[in-house]
Amino acid sequence: MKPPRPLPGASPRGGSRSGPAEPDPRTPWYGTGAARGHALAEAVLLPVGALAASLLAFGLFVWFGGQSPAEAWALLFRGAFGDAFSWQNSLQRAAPLMLTALAVALPARAGLIVIGGEGALVLGALGCAGLPYLVPLPEGLAGSVAVLAAGAAVGAAWVALAGLLRQWRGVNETIASLLLSYLAIALFKHFVEGPMRDPSSLNKPSTRPLAESWHIGAIAPDSLLGDVHWGLAIGLLLCVAAGVWLSFTASGFALRVVGGNARAARIAGLPTDRLIVAACGLGGAAAGLAGAIEVAAVHTAANASVIAGFGYTGILVSFVARHNPWAIPPVALLFGGFAAAGSLLQRRMGLPDASVLVLQGFAFVFILAAEALRGRLFALRMPRLVRLRVVASMGRTV
Repeated sequence: MKPPRPLPGASPRGGSRSGPAEPDPRTPWYGTGAARGHALAEAVLLPVGALAASLLAFGLFVWFGGQSPAEAWALLFRGAFGDAFSWQNSLQRAAPLMLTALAVALPARAGLIVIGGEGALVLGALGCAGLPYLVPLPEGLAGSVAVLAAGAAVGAAWVALAGLLRQWRGVNETIASLLLSYLAIALFKHFVEGPMRDPSSLNKPSTRPLAESWHIGAIAPDSLLGDVHWGLAIGLLLCVAAGVWLSFTASGFALRVVGGNARAARIAGLPTDRLIVAACGLGGAAAGLAGAIEVAAVHTAANASVIAGFGYTGILVSFVARHNPWAIPPVALLFGGFAAAGSLLQRRMGLPDASVLVLQGFAFVFILAAEALRGRLFALRMPRLVRLRVVASMGRTV
């Protein structure tokens, strides 16, 4: 016998279409609001847990080398945040990491995994140092803006090329951006050691130094910030601006729609190709600006010291921050502190200065492992009997 048909205006589970339907016991007991809370908790707990696991693994690595893990952890903290000098060193290293992390985060919000920040950074440094070779520049602030803009433009063009290859030739953007980074480093070395080499740079090839009026000085040299330069403020400003753009503008919303479902976005009439290439270009501009700031604020010329791995560490910073521009600054400060503590580990414990790279490697592995738990950490259901009692206690009939 067929079940009776519901009356007009009634839902299959009782009640009217205009009123709330009875809850389905098959749905998770915690409801939509709690699910959003659990998603937020996952966004915090998983990265924190991954970082804690990476510190534990680094301690085991030190222990196998015959050293004390507790001493290594204490020196990591002391070298990163133990005193004013440590804070200055950590903040200076965090400045380029914020910008290279944006080079990963912005394309990621469009659904792309671009890891070419290192190439954009070194070419940005080359563009900054090379602009005075091409055109005469004014003194003062206008010249500083010009060399920074040149670095950003070169970085934007370089990473946008990976987006173009992906959209018009179907080339995987991850592979393309990585190979373009190797090519960028080769071009950097060719020009620094060849056509653009300063004859006075004997043991360490470099370009001619920038004029002193184009340098980016310290924010507050007579305060606790010391030698921390304006690149830190630029990085913070761009992270905040990127977060505002993605969250509160129509174009930022369109970019997130493309990242969620590019096919649906194309059907809806969004300019998918242009948005993807624009995201790559903006990310490349941030990394190129990081390279230009390294030249104008730290090294005063383009040389091999620019190739310090900030672009690769920026990948890790972006993944830990879940590609959220607002979360990038604190994560960049943390990893900048780890890098700053490397020399202290070397002096006090005899560990290689590059031992912090082992810590970064552990962090990347555990962050990727934590992604497998995304959406599952709180995905538990109450037993059916308990769930029915909860519904009954609310005065509803199941």
